[in-house]
Amino acid sequence: MLRRYLFALLYLASLCAGMTPAGAVVTAGTVGTGIEVCIRADSIGSDASTLLRHPRGFDCTTRQRDFGAGDFWAISQPLRIAADQPLNVRVASVWQKRMTLYALYDDGTQVSVVTDAQAVTRGLQLGAIMQQALPRRAARLVRLLWHVEGSANTRGILLAPTVATDLQAASSNVTMAAIYAAFGGMCLALLIYNLGLARALQHAFLPYYCAMMTGMLIYAFSSSGALAWAMPDVGNNERLRLNYVILAMTGVAAILFLRHFFEEGVIPRWLDRVIHFACIVLATSTLAIVLLAPWEFRALDMVYAMSFALLLGLAVPMIICAWIKRSDFLYLFIIAWTAPIVLAILRIGYAMDLLPYSFWLDNSTILSMTFEALLSSRAIAYRILLITRERDTARAQQIAALMLADTDPLTGLLNRRAFLREAIGRPGEQKLLLLDIDHFKRVNDTIGHDGGDEVLRLVARVLRAALPPGGLLARIGGEEFAIVCPLDAAPDSSELLATLRSARMPFDLTVTASIGVCHGPLAREADWKTLYCAADSALFAAKRDGRDRACIADLSAGLGALAA
Repeated sequence: MLRRYLFALLYLASLCAGMTPAGAVVTAGTVGTGIEVCIRADSIGSDASTLLRHPRGFDCTTRQRDFGAGDFWAISQPLRIAADQPLNVRVASVWQKRMTLYALYDDGTQVSVVTDAQAVTRGLQLGAIMQQALPRRAARLVRLLWHVEGSANTRGILLAPTVATDLQAASSNVTMAAIYAAFGGMCLALLIYNLGLARALQHAFLPYYCAMMTGMLIYAFSSSGALAWAMPDVGNNERLRLNYVILAMTGVAAILFLRHFFEEGVIPRWLDRVIHFACIVLATSTLAIVLLAPWEFRALDMVYAMSFALLLGLAVPMIICAWIKRSDFLYLFIIAWTAPIVLAILRIGYAMDLLPYSFWLDNSTILSMTFEALLSSRAIAYRILLITRERDTARAQQIAALMLADTDPLTGLLNRRAFLREAIGRPGEQKLLLLDIDHFKRVNDTIGHDGGDEVLRLVARVLRAALPPGGLLARIGGEEFAIVCPLDAAPDSSELLATLRSARMPFDLTVTASIGVCHGPLAREADWKTLYCAADSALFAAKRDGRDRACIADLSAGLGALAA
């Protein structure tokens, strides 16, 4: 399984870096005939017709980014493309003010297509590919020339130009629609699922995961070009500005999700402060782009990329801390987040001009988060399983603590506090029996305190065996026990004394007890006090009359004692 995972990761990384294995065909994005272009800075007096027929001063070796920002001409190498069907010139969407496309045919005809920021939006295809349509002609297309105005040149002046037929363009849109629809459906399903979990479990990492999924949904909608279809009047540069904001918000949500994914105490306080500082730095750089772009756009874009690199770099100390603390979730973290981290590194490298342009690298955020979502769903499920186990353990410990708080540790019976809580408020006539072991001090003096404890346990066992359904039994004092049960189900006092008298005791001792009995209501605490005082008086009467007997107190006629 791990081998397949690593192979898939390497394949995905190579795909995004533009190193697709031989024989692989990906019919999306940069479809059609690829075009190599040369660049020339715009100057006064430059004429499109002259440059098309006599291209001079174009630089074919310098990288586009090295030209800086400004206005430029870009010309294709000589072409021989049949134009007997409608053709589309496709380039990757970049920040620019205006672009004019000139096409030269072998019959000498020259056509032009002017595209401003709004026209880019109206022609944007899925995958954020700007498409300009050329008319059908009998002649062949021999040269293309672009006049690019207001290029920020953060990624390039003219990225991945191709000439594609309508069928190729439609095929690309269908493929990208399937990819984005699958991603959107998966994100929406995970969002709804984890929103339910967040409400039910109220764990810190789940809201951040939901925020991350929401951000990815919005980012996919905008970066794919679908936003341009939904809102064609929005300028393309404004859409790109929005992408910066959404991607930053998603990155902050992702790092905060990772911060809270591990157990409490795994992330030290100093690292927590660094994480919040990195989030503030990224938010500040994003705000600068929103407010200042296109002023010093290349510098602002580089600061933005470095802020993301800082945020991404925090995954390393988080992993180290999780390893040191022996986190149960480290393995899941590595499995789920290796692909997003590797692809984020590639994308940051591309933003910092360390890697060439690749359509799939430009869409690596969608790819990496698809990979992450599929794996992290398992990680979250396992995390929730452990949380459930922790809660079950805590619940069991709480129940045990409550039992300890309510139970006499020696006999296992209810203690006085729990007994009163359960007894007071019982409906109907209740019978109270107070039982006190006779001469218990003599028992302790004869067989020791350990033997006395054993006698208490055995007496508790005898009383528990005689307890009727619905009755309560408690040890309410040193050698004093209490029984409360419905009047019509009360045990017979004489039989209870006989059973106790014949019970096998340590060293074959004969243990007897005295019982005070009374019945009446137990609806309120005042009823308990009345009933207890009467039963206690009857108990003392039984002791006074010779022990090993029961006396009954009659509340209706005052205290009366009858030998059982």
